[in-house]
Amino acid sequence: MKQRLFGAIAATALFGALAVPAYRAIANDAATATASGITHARMVNADAEPGQWGSYSRTWDEQRYSPLDQINDRNVQRLGLAWYDDLDTYRGVQASPLVIDGVLYNASIYNVVTAYDGKTGRKLWTYDPKVEKVWARWACCGPSSRGIAAWGDKIIIGALDGRLIAIDRHTGKELWTTHTFDAEKAPYSITGAPRVYDGKIVVGNGGADYGSRGFVAAYDAETGRKLWKFFIVPTDPAKGPDGEASDSAMKLALPTWHGKFWEAGGGGNAWDSFAYDPALNTVYIGTGNGSPHMWHHRSEGKGDNLFLCSLVAVDATTGKYKWHYQMVPEEDWDYTCTQPIVLADMKISGKARKVAMQAPKNGFFYVIDRTNGKLISAKSYVSVNTWASHVDMKTGRPVLMPGAHNSTTPHIMNPSWLAAHTWHPMSYSPKTGLVYWSAQEQGSIYARAEDGKYKYTPGPGRSNSGQDFASQPELRKQLQEEINRTEKGYLLAWDPRIQKEAWRVPYPHPGSGGVLTTAGNLLIQPTINKTVAIYRADTGKKLWEMNVDQAGVAGPISYMIDGVQYIALNAGWGGSPVYNLTKDGPFRTATAKLLVFRLDGTAKLPPMKAETEEAYLPPDRIPGEVARRGAALYAESCNRCHGDNAIGGVKDLRKMSKQAHDEFLDIVLKGSREHKGMPSFGGQLTEAQAKDIHGYLITRAQDDW
Repeated sequence: MKQRLFGAIAATALFGALAVPAYRAIANDAATATASGITHARMVNADAEPGQWGSYSRTWDEQRYSPLDQINDRNVQRLGLAWYDDLDTYRGVQASPLVIDGVLYNASIYNVVTAYDGKTGRKLWTYDPKVEKVWARWACCGPSSRGIAAWGDKIIIGALDGRLIAIDRHTGKELWTTHTFDAEKAPYSITGAPRVYDGKIVVGNGGADYGSRGFVAAYDAETGRKLWKFFIVPTDPAKGPDGEASDSAMKLALPTWHGKFWEAGGGGNAWDSFAYDPALNTVYIGTGNGSPHMWHHRSEGKGDNLFLCSLVAVDATTGKYKWHYQMVPEEDWDYTCTQPIVLADMKISGKARKVAMQAPKNGFFYVIDRTNGKLISAKSYVSVNTWASHVDMKTGRPVLMPGAHNSTTPHIMNPSWLAAHTWHPMSYSPKTGLVYWSAQEQGSIYARAEDGKYKYTPGPGRSNSGQDFASQPELRKQLQEEINRTEKGYLLAWDPRIQKEAWRVPYPHPGSGGVLTTAGNLLIQPTINKTVAIYRADTGKKLWEMNVDQAGVAGPISYMIDGVQYIALNAGWGGSPVYNLTKDGPFRTATAKLLVFRLDGTAKLPPMKAETEEAYLPPDRIPGEVARRGAALYAESCNRCHGDNAIGGVKDLRKMSKQAHDEFLDIVLKGSREHKGMPSFGGQLTEAQAKDIHGYLITRAQDDW
């Protein structure tokens, strides 16, 4: 087994028997489990226990690589389903489970956590934090959680409503709760997985789309007490310093902002990605997009706007700023750099380097020296990039394409807010030296609102983009046709040492999920084809595939119990729209499920339930002004799930059933289909506004169908 980033140390007798009878002590890889649970020593020496999965990506370097090789490229054809659990939701389920001492811990929507016997699937307990359903409107892409964390005998939940909750991993009983933000002051939410580094819980938040000032904070895992807080963007200088760890960094950031940027928060929210190097005592933060999205309205079209779309390094103990590298100065495109950050040690041009790697939304793959933030290399990994031609290696800045900055004239941006690589987990295999992720090419139409026509509107669910979504409809129609023609998605294998594609697997659409690599030369991915597929990690040859009636997005994991290796993942599609997803018919899926595989597994999934509602085209004539008002409201409240111009959502709203049309107001304002994944927008939209959106959708159906 190749040495990993933090080194593999021989297993020692650190771990004894679990105290609760339901949790059998399970010998994984000759290590003996104890009641101590996850500790600093156990995480640093994770390769001594390759059968555990104790953090979001198994190890703090976020490589998402399993040293297990019992399932390998020679026998994977024998893989079968060991057990599954129906999660009873049609929402996207995005979490990566944890496995600690034979127990699998999983998070479903609204942060409901269940513990299972990892060998049999028997449920041990379920904890429901009872997040109010209205919170589905506060997160751009639904009430999903990307994962949970563990420390000692605690499972740590970052709840959608901002609560940080510790529960006992043996019983599911709540131990303490801390509130990480005040929802009355700004529209924050938590969807990313918290991390625990040496007893410190690190968690970010979302909300830049709705108007907030992003920050990351650390809390004591034993008590929930706040240890430090790092704001990502500055605020009104008249208020003086925040009195937080980021104060020195804000002095650096403030001169890069202009106008009254603080009125809409500024954004930058770190809603997903972190990594940690214990040897350097450094936490790496991937930061998000601006609020509002349009640079012209956010900062008068001036300044780099630090620390938007950056990799920021802070001291793990104090939260103090160390260094930053900004991928997207002058952020104007709803780009985020919250995609996975992967740490590794490798030789580049004959020199040993400690690197941080990232493939953010903007279509470039970055290799950065993680000791000082200096750019080592950057290369575009997509075939179309209308944003920047290349990254200048002397300055580290992108060289923007002509017309990249948004004007009031509609134009195509590709990559777009839909991302060349979204949050889906990527993996680095020290065995092949390659990085793997789900890449895609999805343009979008951009135009900023004219001066005087954009106004910041606080509150959940209302996107404060600063865009104009309705001008020049004929031009928009032509641009959308081009976007639809050029959409593509693929699994990409990339050599970071030479910044070159090694191989790719094309898919019919974007939207395939996170990946896992293993020492068995395997690459595992849930796909947009509603399958789980396994490829050779070195060549990309497909070795195995199983239909699961769900296009999963979550990252798979692997673990071992009693000498048997398992592969587990959540299959439940949701999140970013796909333009051509319903081009050839409805995209129907089963309920989301937790799937667990092993060699010679014999479990079977139930057949998917038949769809009973048929599409219906209303004959109503909709006044043009109603459709125009509805278009703007749709773009502010609906397009994140249902797609630009009502194209590409998992539910094609141009092809609603007659029943859905008849019940439209109840669905939108009263939440009558919340059980199918559609939250209520009552209190956010008036009845008149909901009717305008309905009129717009009828018009879109008549235009395209």
